[in-house]
Amino acid sequence: MRTFTYTFLAAFIALFSSFVWAGDFQKGWAAYNSTDYATALKEWQELADAGDTDACYGMGLLYGNGFGVDMNDDMALKYYGIAAAQGHAEAQYSLGIMYQNGWGVPMDEQEGIKWYLLAADQGLVGAHLALGRVYGMDYSEKYDPVGAHMWFTLAANFGDIDAKSKLEFLETRMTPEQVADAKGRSEAWMQSHKNLKANK
Repeated sequence: MRTFTYTFLAAFIALFSSFVWAGDFQKGWAAYNSTDYATALKEWQELADAGDTDACYGMGLLYGNGFGVDMNDDMALKYYGIAAAQGHAEAQYSLGIMYQNGWGVPMDEQEGIKWYLLAADQGLVGAHLALGRVYGMDYSEKYDPVGAHMWFTLAANFGDIDAKSKLEFLETRMTPEQVADAKGRSEAWMQSHKNLKANK
């Protein structure tokens, strides 16, 4: 079983509450959170096949984790892909996970980073953390402590309670100049994303 985060999706529920299909989606979401995956599938299938963004993400969760259906990476990729193309941050993040791990596709970290960046641009904490880990692995060719520090700082700004310890560890391996550079980058990012609400 794989666990994909889905907290960001709740923010969309109120937004779509005035649409004809919103009741069905919300019923499916309540069922999903109650582990009644059969009902979630029933409520989301038709909506997803009609292109509903949130329902597509929900179907991706079902197939990506094998909840109520046989685990099927091809179907998960299909539904996540539809939602991600429409700007759904959680779906973009989930695609990033699948590409980075090679689930249903050849492993492609660069493609994973692409999707993480799109999700991170919407303030999704999971994507910030994922990017921090990508750049924070000192054995990786992509090791970039300044970049990792920036993304972990953003994760902290958006409410991740463990990001502080990651930052403290990183700083033991960084020069004061690198730390200052990272803080400047995170501040610049926040300035350019003032529309997003951070936990300050």
